[in-house]
Amino acid sequence: MVRSGWSMKIAAILVAAGRGSRAGLTPYGPKQYFDLGGRPVLWRTAQRFLSTGGLTHVVVVIHPEDHAIAGRALDDLLDRVVLVEGGATRQESVRCGLEALAGIDPDMVLIHDAVRPFVSSEAILRVVADIDPETGAILALPVADTLKRSDGDRIDATVDRSGLFGAQTPQGFPYGLIREAHARASRETRASFTDDASIAEWAGIPVRLVPGDPENVKLTLARELTLAAERFREEPPMIDVRTGNGYDVHKLVPGDGVTLCGVWIEHDQTLLGHSDADVGFHALTDALLATCGAGDIGTHFPPSDPQWRGVASRIFLQRAVDIVRERSGRICNVDVTLICEAPKVGPHRAAMVAVIGEVTGLEPERISIKATTNETIGFVGRREGIAAIATASVVFGG
Repeated sequence: MVRSGWSMKIAAILVAAGRGSRAGLTPYGPKQYFDLGGRPVLWRTAQRFLSTGGLTHVVVVIHPEDHAIAGRALDDLLDRVVLVEGGATRQESVRCGLEALAGIDPDMVLIHDAVRPFVSSEAILRVVADIDPETGAILALPVADTLKRSDGDRIDATVDRSGLFGAQTPQGFPYGLIREAHARASRETRASFTDDASIAEWAGIPVRLVPGDPENVKLTLARELTLAAERFREEPPMIDVRTGNGYDVHKLVPGDGVTLCGVWIEHDQTLLGHSDADVGFHALTDALLATCGAGDIGTHFPPSDPQWRGVASRIFLQRAVDIVRERSGRICNVDVTLICEAPKVGPHRAAMVAVIGEVTGLEPERISIKATTNETIGFVGRREGIAAIATASVVFGG
């Protein structure tokens, strides 16, 4: 569960200053400006980070000659990022990005290759969740291929792959520690570090491994750019669009808090009812089930069954998501309206969006959480209960 009240400053640095020599120049310039389904690689990467809840600042490090092309590439995102000129190497470019954040002094910073446009918000948040004031975290995948060592065209040895991982980005660290580590590395050694985790290791900063994502590939070669463009062209057409609605209400009784859309909120009352009585998730579960005629929450989780007493309603929502996917459904967006006099929902909206995103796989821009009072009218107005209305749009087939 994502806790509400998250006030940390979390910055991201997108490294886009390279010349992409292995991919060669594309018709659009260096590979970070290659077109993927009508948008440059850099735009798609930046959009992933800007749409991830909790991030407060995004710095894009570019080549000194790329101001014009970067401005065109980022287009409508340009006013939400800061462009910084990089150096002659990736290491120098990252240091430039870190120094650009000095006035902001974020609590943590995520460093990401701009040519990894398929990173998901879920993967980004996994890294964030494992960073603490003393420890960094990176995405990594266990090495699957058999490894051979050779100094020429013949095998010298087979390398034991157990305990070996392939590093991905983003790589996240406490800002002050990684900034100082980069500064020290620049002053004290001429070693060439291939990623930021290796600088952290050199500086004695512990780094955790977080499960990576095979889809989070780095676009290095020309063929990889072509394949990436094909992925966008092969996106299933938007056909058979269905909309489902859900409604739920639960009684308020004296207590110490309520769970709404997966987030615990301290309050002088609590909700009474099925499971943890999360009216938001109950309404959304019904809305998703309605898109494929799969009954309602009571069909799958009858309140008369004691095994559901007190359980987290996230279980119900996850099952509804699974049912939609089993029937070839693709969730497009969800909308939840919470109707209550108290507690205030606004301070917890971002946390609610993050939880729903984790369960549904939706980007934050496809998740809407709204709240309204009942103007002191009726049972809601008398603070006797909380109601919720939810709508979900799903595309089936294709």
